[in-house]
Amino acid sequence: MQDIFLKLRAEYETCAENTSLEYRIGQLYMISKHSHEQSDRGEGVEVVQNEPYEDPNHGNGQLTEKRVYLNSKLPSWARAVVPKIFYITEKAWNYYPYTITGNYSKQTENTGSLLWLCSFLPKFSIHIETKYEDNKGSNDNIFDNEAKDLEREVCFIDIACDEIPERYYKESEDPKHFKSEKTGRGLLKEGWRETHQPIMCSYKLVTVKFEVWGLQTRVEQFVHKVVRDILMIGHRQAFAWVDEWYDMTMDDVREFEKNMHEKTNIKVCNQHSSTVDEIESHAQSSVCSFLKHIAHPRLMCTHKSKKNGLL
Repeated sequence: MQDIFLKLRAEYETCAENTSLEYRIGQLYMISKHSHEQSDRGEGVEVVQNEPYEDPNHGNGQLTEKRVYLNSKLPSWARAVVPKIFYITEKAWNYYPYTITGNYSKQTENTGSLLWLCSFLPKFSIHIETKYEDNKGSNDNIFDNEAKDLEREVCFIDIACDEIPERYYKESEDPKHFKSEKTGRGLLKEGWRETHQPIMCSYKLVTVKFEVWGLQTRVEQFVHKVVRDILMIGHRQAFAWVDEWYDMTMDDVREFEKNMHEKTNIKVCNQHSSTVDEIESHAQSSVCSFLKHIAHPRLMCTHKSKKNGLL
């Protein structure tokens, strides 16, 4: 049995000036619009499946499968050796206010232990569980059933006051400057969580497993930065776009979602002449190149676990 050399577990808490019921629609709207905006020249998000799903434990929900093409979004140390065209596969089970999101392989349907189909990072899995509650991040025990007694870092994200990478900044999406015409909400200043109502919190439990010794620090830093940036940008956009989705019903947002998926798939898929099998085969051939380029051979053969925390 192989050792898991990196197992990173972190809890991310992000508040917004919405109710959790409102945010259900806002989140669906934001994800669809954001994916469409970010997809261009063959990169972005292709929606493969989006349909109702019933689970014996969680009840009725929505199952979504996506392929994410993101070569140019990778750090230089990975981009130098990966195939020019590849994708990762993500599956999400949305039983709002509880969701499971991650990546999967053909051997792990429905288990929550989800693996990437992209093979340039071998044996790399991400599992995300999310819960939404109407509070300001005050539930310290929200994941006790899922991760009781398991050590994890807690990272609070302030959508108004935390620093955001300059390339992602838009004044129109800045909660410190935005004010909603329909709700009157906005202009969030330091300490806004204590004074603004309504307020809800998104709690995410993120678990990352990676079985290649010698790459833990780079992978850990990259994953932490990506997760934090995605949560920061997504919540800021959902909040700043509230006047666009506030009057929508669930049927309205599902129709908007369907239309956006169709338009986004056209932007992404028309650029890819390679078949899925060709892309996966090309990715497989890059594993040795990746390991030789990044990891020291002696480190890769060391069967010793190492504990790492979030930086």
